[in-house]
Amino acid sequence: MTIERMNETHVAAVAALEKRCFADPWSLSSIASELNNPLALWLVAGEDGDLIGYIGSQSVMGESDMMNVAVHPDHRRKGLGEMLVLALCEALSGENTSLALEVRSSNAPAISLYEKLGFVQVGLRRNYYRNPKEDALILRKELAK
Repeated sequence: MTIERMNETHVAAVAALEKRCFADPWSLSSIASELNNPLALWLVAGEDGDLIGYIGSQSVMGESDMMNVAVHPDHRRKGLGEMLVLALCEALSGENTSLALEVRSSNAPAISLYEKLGFVQVGLRRNYYRNPKEDALILRKELAK
């Protein structure tokens, strides 16, 4: 398994996985536009030539926000989500002081993972998600310099 920066050859597979994993997915053009966004950093995980996961972020003035993270259903519960988050934290740590994210309040497995990795709840966004409507917990982690 490898983790690398997303490039144009990954965009279609990222969009397909996004559509498979989320009720309100980003479009192919939105994902492709991240390649030209100087604030964005997206990483992809591959195995045997297949894209099996990805994670994306945007950074402004030393603070980063995790935009998306997904793992193919056939590869879940194997530590890939943790590896992607840790790889993103490592890649961002040189120039950024923190990483924040929103997570569905009902997504206990993700919340447990984020807490294990040192994220703490710093807020709540009411009715943040659609399909279904749900609150988001705002979690944050200070990054090592």
